[in-house]
Amino acid sequence: MTKYIIRRTLGLLPLFVGAVVISFLLMRAAPGGPQAALAGIKSITQEDREKWLRRWCLQAEVTPINMLKEFGGWLGVLNCDSDTVPEIFFSAQGGLNVLPAALGGGDNGILHGDLGLSIRAGRPVVDVILERVPATLLLTTTALALWVGIAILIGTYAAVHRYSLFDQGMTFLAYVFYSLPTFWLGLMLIFFFAVFLRTSGVTDFFPSGGIITTRDWPPFNTPQYWAAFGERPMAAIVDIGRHLVLPVFTLVAVNIAADSRFVRAAMLEALNQDYIRTARAKGLPARTVIAKHAFRNAMLPVVTNVALELPFLVSGAIVTETIFTWPGLGRLFIESVGARDYFVLMGLLLVSTVFILIANLLADIVYAIVDPRIRYD
Repeated sequence: MTKYIIRRTLGLLPLFVGAVVISFLLMRAAPGGPQAALAGIKSITQEDREKWLRRWCLQAEVTPINMLKEFGGWLGVLNCDSDTVPEIFFSAQGGLNVLPAALGGGDNGILHGDLGLSIRAGRPVVDVILERVPATLLLTTTALALWVGIAILIGTYAAVHRYSLFDQGMTFLAYVFYSLPTFWLGLMLIFFFAVFLRTSGVTDFFPSGGIITTRDWPPFNTPQYWAAFGERPMAAIVDIGRHLVLPVFTLVAVNIAADSRFVRAAMLEALNQDYIRTARAKGLPARTVIAKHAFRNAMLPVVTNVALELPFLVSGAIVTETIFTWPGLGRLFIESVGARDYFVLMGLLLVSTVFILIANLLADIVYAIVDPRIRYD
């Protein structure tokens, strides 16, 4: 198993490099560019602007050769403080720029953990992304746990009680929720809880925006907030939980509808196999037959399906976070598009790529855990 994980991880490297190249080309194909976006900020002096552009190999006009230099600077291979070859491949410390700074290499580029400077925020992209990660992880992990857990329970029970009233009811609801667009469902929830209930005199128990009640708490994910969280942890958890309800429901409703049907189909196929009939003929309890024999074998296609849907959970969070003003990576992406913050956009694409590759690697590992017939040499 360990050898397999190492081989699969190494096999992901070409995919990662390809995704990095595609992300860079997409951002360079976008209108304007970092040069134009930075020129629109009047608070930056011309000297600082030229220094920043030079650090990222952006000081020259856009040509195929200069685009290669830009990519090399963003990757961390080139040092554009020098215009001559071979000095451009060496850092100010004298070592190859691609090497870590501790070994005499450079400090620019993604290979050195530097994703650039946010034009909108005026801070390193890494800091801008990291401060939004907790909110997105809270939203997506909560949604994922509920989505997968409820879908498995509904699908399994519906398969075991095929054509029952429960099965038919869940089939109807699955078709209804699966047909609802995420953005429409989110807007309808906001209308009901933020407009209709308030005008009816009912307390707005589920807030329609944000991650915390701003009048009661400092800004989220700041030292002041965590200090207040330490003083009143239960109140803080309840407050965040109230804000989680509507965006989580928006994210999971469609996915539960789709995956519960998928689990039902996989379980029905497993329950019709010969080894299930043999287990029943031996007199094993129905619960043992379902949980030990049918369920584990039915989960293999479900694991594949969930792994493929994880990227859609992230993309769905972009819409959901924007609708509910959730301060996560999805909202950061929309804000960066509007501000033409190219380095933040490339950083977010890079983070999404890593997430997708890791999700597929974990799916392969889970295969061996779920299905004992699978062994990796």
